[in-house]
Amino acid sequence: MSEEQRQRDEYAMRIALDQAHNAWLVGEVPVGAVVMREGQVIATGYNRPITEHDPTAHAEIVALRHAAQLLGNYRLPECELYVTLEPCAMCAMALMHARLKRVVFGAADPKTGAAGSVLDLFGEPRLNHHTQVQGGVLAQACGQVLRDFFAERRAAYRQRRQAGASRPGQDEAAADDAPIPTGEVSECPDLEPPR
Repeated sequence: MSEEQRQRDEYAMRIALDQAHNAWLVGEVPVGAVVMREGQVIATGYNRPITEHDPTAHAEIVALRHAAQLLGNYRLPECELYVTLEPCAMCAMALMHARLKRVVFGAADPKTGAAGSVLDLFGEPRLNHHTQVQGGVLAQACGQVLRDFFAERRAAYRQRRQAGASRPGQDEAAADDAPIPTGEVSECPDLEPPR
């Protein structure tokens, strides 16, 4: 990869990271995405399944929908999508159906990643379209946003649990047995993040 391409990738991934922070601000798992064409931002998106009550509202899907509407075509062959977390199977298939030229992700997702971590749908030879994939762009920064988000959620949960246990009449043993939600570097907030 050329130095110029590396710089373009990092620039776009920083935009995706800004989108991930927007997701965090509204209480969503902080994953962000941006669709670029010839170095220009076409559309952005961040995780919204909780706020939109839509299990398909992952960052990639939100960005794809906006880009397709703005460009007036569901096929985006001249576009590249940057996302802070390796796409899941649903998103990977949508990205391939959009005929994107390239998909670039930051952090790998060892639980649901479909770009090589768990599955490699992009490399599946039986599928009719193959999108170029690049992983690991600003991986540390992308993974850190997720780890920080889930650490904050676990701390808030512990505080609520401790506040509940200190109330008169609260069964402290029952409160201590309650599971502490952990996090995951995926759209599912109930799993443990990678170390």
